[in-house]
Amino acid sequence: MKNWEEDDTATYCSAESDLADVKAICHKLKIPLHTINFAHEYWENVFSYFLDEYQAGRTPNPDILCNKEIKFKVFLEHAFKLGADLIATGHYVQKKSYFEKNQEYFYLQRGLDTNKDQSYFLYTLGQDALCKSLFPVGHLAKPAVRDLAKSANLITHDKKDSTGICFIGERKFKSFLQDFLLAKPGMMQTPEGEKIGQHDGLMFYTLGQRHGLKIGGIKGKEEKPWYVVGKDIEQNVLFVTQQETHSWHFSRYVKAKDLHWVKRTPVEGTFRCSAKVRYRQKDQDCIVRIINQNEALIEFIEEQRAVTPGQSIVFYDNENCLGGGIIQATDSDGGLLQSRLKTTELELE
Repeated sequence: MKNWEEDDTATYCSAESDLADVKAICHKLKIPLHTINFAHEYWENVFSYFLDEYQAGRTPNPDILCNKEIKFKVFLEHAFKLGADLIATGHYVQKKSYFEKNQEYFYLQRGLDTNKDQSYFLYTLGQDALCKSLFPVGHLAKPAVRDLAKSANLITHDKKDSTGICFIGERKFKSFLQDFLLAKPGMMQTPEGEKIGQHDGLMFYTLGQRHGLKIGGIKGKEEKPWYVVGKDIEQNVLFVTQQETHSWHFSRYVKAKDLHWVKRTPVEGTFRCSAKVRYRQKDQDCIVRIINQNEALIEFIEEQRAVTPGQSIVFYDNENCLGGGIIQATDSDGGLLQSRLKTTELELE
């Protein structure tokens, strides 16, 4: 499956070497290889959204949308056109069946390897996708999977893990984004209004960021890290501070939109569960109030650091992934200042 039309002269893209690996493995296993190009679908359904979100000052997660729109939609549909009964992927998640009124349904569960669990990226899967999918490595630790591949003499047994956004490859993210969006430099200042310098464009920064700010040697300032704590899109201002405990770092309330639930029916009412606002974050206890089928208000028991609009919040009940949504706004005085939660929105039942 090819999802991105890279520059043929570029050295950062691994699509060609990946295809060579797949051909070698299919030859060894004596199974047919089918190839398909979904670059158009990826651009229309994933990349366009990615650009729109960055243009609006938010920080999207294209890998989650790719799973929803490509891997478990157009790819799955294509596999069934080829005559498949099921698809199998290498995601580190598990599924478990249960029955209601003699009908089989499935839970989406965390992978056994807590360091590799990918349920955060798959919360958009529903029953239609789960019933047609297998996750054969979800009950294994990553080293065990590599051992199995090595014992089968597969050339990829020691291949480096893929990281980062698939279509960017080895290029620097900033230069990649500049190829598609016009950067608008502006003022960088503290929450208290002290001007610190110039930023290169709000789209290049995310909340909690401390590297790449190019701040140093400011007269009267300590040699301590600076952190991004807020963005004002309308005024084109980036807010930074050296205070690790500054109030703008933290949020207790989060508003989420575009809700998706793994179970077959929408969730209603108010309930307690755990949630995470970024991959590999430890589960955080919270109360979720469903506003409507598209929105929810979440109150965390403990304040959360650098909750970022555009990222996903994912809900859990022990090992089961319940679903999630896109972070729309928080009660932090930082964040996206034009979408700050109002006091009237924070009254949980």
